[in-house]
Amino acid sequence: MHKFDVVIVGAGAAGLFCAGVAGQLGLKVLVIDHSDKVAEKIRISGGGRCNFTNRDTTPANFLGNNPNFCRSALSRYTPRHFIELLQSHNIPFHEKHKGQLFCDRSAEDIITLLLAECDAGQVTRWQPCGIRNIRFSAASPGTTAAASYEIDSDRGTLQSAALVVASGGLSIPKIGATDFGYRVARQFGLRVVAPRPALVPLTFDGTAWAPYAQLAGLSLPVRIETGSKKEKVVFLEDLLFTHRGLSGPAVLQISSYWQAGTPIRLNLAPDADVRQSLNHAKASSRKLLANELASLVPSRLADAWVAQGAALGHNWQRPANETGDKALAALAQHLAHWELTPTGTEGYKKAEVTAGGVDTRDLSSQTMESKQPGLYFIGEVVDVTGWLGGYNFQWAWASGFACAQGLAAALLAKRTAA
Repeated sequence: MHKFDVVIVGAGAAGLFCAGVAGQLGLKVLVIDHSDKVAEKIRISGGGRCNFTNRDTTPANFLGNNPNFCRSALSRYTPRHFIELLQSHNIPFHEKHKGQLFCDRSAEDIITLLLAECDAGQVTRWQPCGIRNIRFSAASPGTTAAASYEIDSDRGTLQSAALVVASGGLSIPKIGATDFGYRVARQFGLRVVAPRPALVPLTFDGTAWAPYAQLAGLSLPVRIETGSKKEKVVFLEDLLFTHRGLSGPAVLQISSYWQAGTPIRLNLAPDADVRQSLNHAKASSRKLLANELASLVPSRLADAWVAQGAALGHNWQRPANETGDKALAALAQHLAHWELTPTGTEGYKKAEVTAGGVDTRDLSSQTMESKQPGLYFIGEVVDVTGWLGGYNFQWAWASGFACAQGLAAALLAKRTAA
């Protein structure tokens, strides 16, 4: 039987980082993954350059049933700490937008860093290697036998004092995403918040979307919101039209908060007073209304928008100076307050992350240990979901670090006592 202090399931961002830290703290660590490649999600992220963190990370950039759960881990391992680690490995990087940090060269730099940190901690890796069964043996009162986990794997049976689940969520199944982490949680009586795709494009009914499908590929800055009153969430980001619906940073951000059956609201010209601009055009211009509108939004959108006037009972396909005040007001209202209800999302195949996961009520925010002794959960498998822009990677580093520190404190103390 192979014996380790810690077995970590999942060779992604959280799992590899936790393994490297735990190994360097003196623990005997094994990382096991069913895939033959490590960190595929890192490899494809950020257009291949990996948006590895965000300088401006705060707990407010995360959602979950208990948004404050992430506060402890994030405060103990910050973006500054990971930046310093990158600098120690001489990895060049740059800030692209709103605190988002990317590798200058390639996401492979991050993977190389993580593997180097694991090597420094003498971490063992088994890949590809599947897990068939997990058993827990409680400590025997009156004996020296400690609690342990036995894991039946494709390479034999393992025994460890602790098991860390860093297997991620359900997003992007083509690179190996599975529900393994949720199954393990349920096996040991832990609660799971229903998983759902997040940071994902939204889709609309094909017939209703037909007038806008022609805009596929068009991008523009917008104000987007969903929810109401205290539940209202707003983002100012770029929108992208697709053949099936809407995507781009604005929609990916709002998708994490959108509830099925509810609308989203868009201002397609957030930096302009559309009503004032159209009134000015009426008083001074003989150009077609679409041409005037094209000074506020892309011309393709302006043309598509005025073409929708007839369906709304207005004639917008005429010169600005010949358009009635009521029609101008309706056009301005429609452009600045476009409300529409998605029929769904593009699902896990296009979702960047999975919202929901192992319920944080059953985890320690200090160590990531669950109510099941010696069983830890980190990264995306936990009900902590970050915004688009490097926040989810920062959660991987922070939760992995908190877990490694917790493991070292618990297991080295037992080793010393023995």
